[in-house]
Amino acid sequence: MKVFWAAKVGWRAYLLKGSTGIDKTSLFSRINGGMTEHGQEVQALICAHNPDSLDGLIFPNIRACVINADSPHSIEPKCYGAVEQIVNFSAYMETSKLYKRTPEIIESAYNYKNLTEKCQRFLKAAASLLADSWRIASECTDESKIQRNASRIAVREFSINGPHKGREKRRFLSAITPDGEIFFHETIQHLCSRIYSIEDEHRASARLLINELRMRALDAGHDVLSCYCPLFPHDMPEHLLIPSIGLGFITSNTWHKADYPVYRRIHAARFTDSERLRMRRQLLSFNRRAARELVNEAVIIAAKAKTSMDQIRQIYASHTDHQGASLLTDWIISELKELIPGVGDKQNND
Repeated sequence: MKVFWAAKVGWRAYLLKGSTGIDKTSLFSRINGGMTEHGQEVQALICAHNPDSLDGLIFPNIRACVINADSPHSIEPKCYGAVEQIVNFSAYMETSKLYKRTPEIIESAYNYKNLTEKCQRFLKAAASLLADSWRIASECTDESKIQRNASRIAVREFSINGPHKGREKRRFLSAITPDGEIFFHETIQHLCSRIYSIEDEHRASARLLINELRMRALDAGHDVLSCYCPLFPHDMPEHLLIPSIGLGFITSNTWHKADYPVYRRIHAARFTDSERLRMRRQLLSFNRRAARELVNEAVIIAAKAKTSMDQIRQIYASHTDHQGASLLTDWIISELKELIPGVGDKQNND
């Protein structure tokens, strides 16, 4: 349904295929530079497998994006031409030379697949332990207090912003990568001048409070960015950003601590039966330690997987026509510029 909605409102997506041998960091940097020089807002999608690299760029003002559609996050067109367009870099691969290196490529690809699957198993195990702690803390949480607190905040912060309900976008502000855990607090501080930090080790109170605030903000007509935990991508959001009014609500704990200036801190203890929770402290402590060990091991495995993928990239890079790929990048930039009011008209006239 999202794809059909995107077609109706005029979104365009350029899906990069066969780009394993391309220096995508330079590619996206060139596209980014070509658009920012015309004052376009850019949203960068960081690659969790390699946080020094990008997986895509979103240009909300012109409703366009450029996405790495190769494995492991393969994307196929659903409305080809109307929304998505494949940009095929594989035409610039020297396939006859790559064929001679098939054994190396297969071995590295096999290692990468096995290591990635192993990493995911460790992360799922950590998520299971953290979910158990969340369930324990939830049993000790007073939801009615959370709803009353959300109501007071909403009255104070969310003025009615028109007759229509706000629109929600899903994002991630954190990731577990080969370099460890990363949290883009700079994004929060850039978009939000006032930040509420909900101090909650087990996410039970923060999860409910932020979701309640999310619904109230949308009902008041505000567009929101709902930011999810990578370990629980289908759960309630753990951070909520409302850039139009410079307001943010974040979850702070040992996994991503808000150790920077915030507008107000809300402690989960005010919604929690502390005595009852203390009775389970041994199990909660075990879950926290074990989850930490599992995540640490997942990071080590992810680093090994990145090494295997780097080996594949190096092979492809040595047998790719980079001049041809550069021309294709220039074409992407020209296509995007045509979507910019005024700039596109000038290009067409020229």
